Amino acid sequence: MTETSGQWTAPLGDVDPAGSRHQGRRSAVALTEEAVVVGTADGRVRAFDRTTGTAQWHTSDSPDASIVTAVTHDGNIVVGERGPQGSVRVYDGDGSLRWRYDTAADVGTPQKDTRFFLPFVVDAVSAEGRLYVASRRYERRGDRPDGKRRHFESVVYAFEGSGEVAWRYRTDASPIALDCDGERLAVAYNRCPGDHQDGLVVLTAADGSACLRWDPGTEGQRRIGDVSLVEDGVVCTCHGDYRGYRLDADGTVEWAVDLAVPRDIDGETVYAYPNHVHATEEGVVFVTGNTYPEDGREAEALHPVEHTAFGYTSDGNRRWKASVDGFASGIATDGVAVAVPCAQNFRRRDAGAHGCHRCHVRDGHADTLDTEGIATAAAIADGTLALVEEPVVYHDDGTERGAYRLRVE
Repeated sequence: MTETSGQWTAPLGDVDPAGSRHQGRRSAVALTEEAVVVGTADGRVRAFDRTTGTAQWHTSDSPDASIVTAVTHDGNIVVGERGPQGSVRVYDGDGSLRWRYDTAADVGTPQKDTRFFLPFVVDAVSAEGRLYVASRRYERRGDRPDGKRRHFESVVYAFEGSGEVAWRYRTDASPIALDCDGERLAVAYNRCPGDHQDGLVVLTAADGSACLRWDPGTEGQRRIGDVSLVEDGVVCTCHGDYRGYRLDADGTVEWAVDLAVPRDIDGETVYAYPNHVHATEEGVVFVTGNTYPEDGREAEALHPVEHTAFGYTSDGNRRWKASVDGFASGIATDGVAVAVPCAQNFRRRDAGAHGCHRCHVRDGHADTLDTEGIATAAAIADGTLALVEEPVVYHDDGTERGAYRLRVE
């Protein structure tokens, strides 16, 4: 651990460097009142003193799984795996395991022993003494008359404090994000290749019954990228038409905004997915991701608002926009500010753009923490920013940049 004027870093062990393209999450971080807790690519959970960076405790490694989700819950730490068991683990403040649940018992075991097919705890949120978790598993099926080869098994859980399952909500779609206000649990589904065709479902937190279903009505499997509850409705990003939506409590569209809709640039039509949203009474922040072409996977042109954060008023008027330089697999917020950790921009591969951007919901871009490697996970609370940095080697460069470490500012 190194420390300078209230800032410190801590090594997280060895990890294979990331490459030019994204391979999915393999780290997670959360802040408690006293500690920074990191889930790592070897399945280990590590806790450090929040002020000094002194190591407090760690769990044994689990090399067949990586920690991809981390949140706090009633003074405990919750982590979720991407691994054969798709486990949810809950630890108390000294690192003792309180309970564990293997979601593979519900979503099934992996079809192949490769990362993309492993059960995946995609998100977890805590509200009113309950823990809500979404897990999914992907598989590919043989040729079918309906042409649907992609298949998902997914479950949204409500756990009581002891780890008992209060209810489950099952679908054959791919959940990507949760938000909960204690009474409502919003679930965003980014792919709907099967019978379930609602990109957004709002469940009653008490019993898991659906109180709102909404879909953008776009063609194809792509649906909702992220969701954020507001007092009298829902705000979400749409992967189907690359827009942001504000719905009222009944699911009626109050407003919609173009974020990274298709643009013709030098004869090439490109778009970018709006991947993240955070909404408060102060306004809404949307964040977009990578450029993709309408045809194929390779693109010469870059969408003009790829990797961009947008700030909107609560009634849908744009206040600000700011570049965030690279792909963010997730964002973090303390309610006032949004932290956007930036990994690769795999089309530009600009090592100078690595880092984490902090944006205020109302006022826009505030500051940037530069990193040598790519920034892959962040947590923010009470003015403290915790950031996981991972090493990276671009295929057309060959230089390894950065290290696997925790940075706290």
